[in-house]
Amino acid sequence: MDVLLISGCPPFPLHVGDRLIPYHLAEQLVARQHAVDLLAFYNVPEEAADIPRYERHFRHIQLIREPRRGGLRYVRRLIGGGFFPKVAGGAWSKDMWKAIQERIAAVNYDVIQLFGGVQVYEYQALVKAYPNLIVAPEAYSLYLENALVAADGTARLRRQIALAVARRYERRMFRGYDQVVVLTEGAAESLRPRQPDLPISVIPNGIDTDYFVPTELDPNEATLLFVGNFNHMPNLEAAFRLAREIFPLVKRRVPSARLKLIGNAPPRELCDLANDSIEVAGRVPDIRPYYEGALIFVSPLRTGAGIRNKILEAMAMQKPIVATALSCEGIALEHGKTVMLAESNEDIARAIIGLVKDGALRHQIAKAARELIEKRYTWGHVTEQYIVLYRALGTARIDRIEAGIKGN
Repeated sequence: MDVLLISGCPPFPLHVGDRLIPYHLAEQLVARQHAVDLLAFYNVPEEAADIPRYERHFRHIQLIREPRRGGLRYVRRLIGGGFFPKVAGGAWSKDMWKAIQERIAAVNYDVIQLFGGVQVYEYQALVKAYPNLIVAPEAYSLYLENALVAADGTARLRRQIALAVARRYERRMFRGYDQVVVLTEGAAESLRPRQPDLPISVIPNGIDTDYFVPTELDPNEATLLFVGNFNHMPNLEAAFRLAREIFPLVKRRVPSARLKLIGNAPPRELCDLANDSIEVAGRVPDIRPYYEGALIFVSPLRTGAGIRNKILEAMAMQKPIVATALSCEGIALEHGKTVMLAESNEDIARAIIGLVKDGALRHQIAKAARELIEKRYTWGHVTEQYIVLYRALGTARIDRIEAGIKGN
């Protein structure tokens, strides 16, 4: 098949979670002899310089600077018409509009896939003549709904306004696409009430099981690990919660316990928590040694939405996990079998202490989690789901054309 991927972001760097799908999906499609062309937005020059990192996965690559879109422009589009522009002059990015026109004039694509939300939805008029789908990596309204739980004062008011706008957009922006793909059933349930007839498929993220390979090392120290991009507020809030509220409870029962907080862009306030028992590190070139050296992976997320790559990574590295239910959204984990679920600080600490003291349970949960990854969450398995969807969309399009011919 010839596939055109129109993405709201480049497929690199991979430590930014939304890059994983375009990168690995293209890699897997090319390995199956399909051809993928890429049109993607970028924001900083470093992203444009990363093309050599992934150019082998694409037949054609064109990056376009993402336009600025202030909140007022969102509101104007909602109330002023032109929600789905018909010509380049009505689009936020005229350059992307023209680039899409050039590609579809050059190649008769079997399917066109858009990846992202507000960045790419507006090009529907250009792609509707082809089998098409739009992949929403995050239901933004669901993220805001969860964020309201931890907000107060002016922050709560701002999020309430943003939530109202996001819901209005999600009520309209996926309408008319052949298929909408979301990563979790929670995201699907968030969209369905606003668009009951929306054709939705749930296809999760995957994990590179050739890269994340367990060594089955069982560290001697009771080392706890949390990994996240600390530019993302839910991760930062979880790191503070773990270091300030949960870890002290663990230390009372396990004095030798250590905590490692690893991820991109830790702010000064988080770095200041480092001491003899707590390590705070920025983005590291290889995260795998940190998983290997951890006895237990802990994810105490209270807010956010979507599938958590950190959970998939820990599962693939065969590490026992203690996490909130929100942390495990979209992943078929079972309490006591493949994960230990807990919500309050006390219950999370209790679950951690229990695993520290019970080696047999640690091994049982960790092994079952890796087996689940191999069964359901490899990129090969994810890609096969997309290929099945591509073919179904193509068949449905042919059936509609033939029915129209017969009707005439």
